[in-house]
Amino acid sequence: MSASVESGSSRRADAQRNRERILQAARALVSEPGELKLNAVAKACGIGQGTLYRHFPTREDLLAEVYRRDVEELIAAAPRLLATHKPLDALAAWFDRVAAYARVKRDVFAAVEAGTWRDLAANSLGPIGEAVELLLAAGRSDGSVRADAEARDVIVLINWLSRLDDAELDARGPRLLSILVNGLRA
Repeated sequence: MSASVESGSSRRADAQRNRERILQAARALVSEPGELKLNAVAKACGIGQGTLYRHFPTREDLLAEVYRRDVEELIAAAPRLLATHKPLDALAAWFDRVAAYARVKRDVFAAVEAGTWRDLAANSLGPIGEAVELLLAAGRSDGSVRADAEARDVIVLINWLSRLDDAELDARGPRLLSILVNGLRA
């Protein structure tokens, strides 16, 4: 392999590591009071602002990717949980992840322009609904989830979590999700 090919692949790996660090830092910082500043993100992950702007030209681009990443992780968790848990237990464990997702959703949507968050919400509802339906269908199949349970109903109910502040989400979130799981039981 030539030196230029090796150099190019190590640059790509370095760029991917930088991107991951940027996303992790932004996810951590988005919940702090005030507007998310890109220079604070760059400083938190130890990179220059130019590097950050190469990956995310605008604050909205960065926040949209933070949100998309959380949606992808939430969706991917459903089949993994079904592989290792009974359907109703998988649904309950998935709901635990929904509480963390609700925090990010609330913080990101508060930080981006209305048009951006409407687009993000519209593009995530379908895949999240599909994950919920996967969990519900498994539960209906084994008789643990009521036959009339619909993914859209569950989405409407869990959507309220993103309206709670952190203290209320910590205090009430687990109980609210437990009530929802019990309401879905056959």
